[in-house]
Amino acid sequence: MKSLDDEYANAVYIPGADTFVARWQSTAAVFRTGLSQVGRVELDLDYGDTDRQRFDLFAPRGSSKGLMVFVHGGYWLKFDKSYWSHLAQGAVEKGWHAAIPSYGLCPNVRIHQITDQIAQALKVIGARTAGPIALVGHSAGGHLVARMAVGELLPKNLHARIAKVMPISPVADLRPMLNTKMNEYFRLSIADAIAESPALMDKPSCSVDIWVGGRERPAFIDQAKLLSEAWNAPLTLAPDKHHFDVIEALSDPNSDMVTQLLGS
Repeated sequence: MKSLDDEYANAVYIPGADTFVARWQSTAAVFRTGLSQVGRVELDLDYGDTDRQRFDLFAPRGSSKGLMVFVHGGYWLKFDKSYWSHLAQGAVEKGWHAAIPSYGLCPNVRIHQITDQIAQALKVIGARTAGPIALVGHSAGGHLVARMAVGELLPKNLHARIAKVMPISPVADLRPMLNTKMNEYFRLSIADAIAESPALMDKPSCSVDIWVGGRERPAFIDQAKLLSEAWNAPLTLAPDKHHFDVIEALSDPNSDMVTQLLGS
């Protein structure tokens, strides 16, 4: 069976890829510090028993219009909430609360357990906030927010609050992951992959918009198209964006991405 490692490799096809992680960390830290100084962020709030089951909650200046939750990517293997704080900026400047959770990483947990952790995070975060909920996630996080839309993972009253789900460059069909070296860490069987693939599930009742960068690896564009077709959901192909910079628009309250996610 053909290995799909190259098809799902991102960094080797992105110029200057090695600079992005440090830039994310620095920009996120500056944004966190700024909101901390004016008392508009709560850090390291618990939603579970493990050290990684924590979230940060960023507040708007005045009354809140609702809650945006961003779930990060990293192939269920890397990163935590601290790299992405700046991606809350677009939401808080538009008057929304924004939450960013961490979650357990493979191989310490399985992907279905990460799905359960994000569902638990939403229950806790949702109880602290009011109004509509917009879920946005990138790459593996795109998979995770798509999973929140299907499969009865959330209580009905919480699910009813979801106004929008926006998977960005999602892994919507996990079956190709079986043919990558990463599966040494995921430990997916074909049954596991099917059970965790949003593209193989019925269209959710909530509104869905899908984004992917126009310069991404063909495999990610195909994944986004697959989910768009399976759920009959709009797909935006962001011109000149690759897998690492397609999410930057979340920090801009006037971007098309944030407007589509939260409204005008």
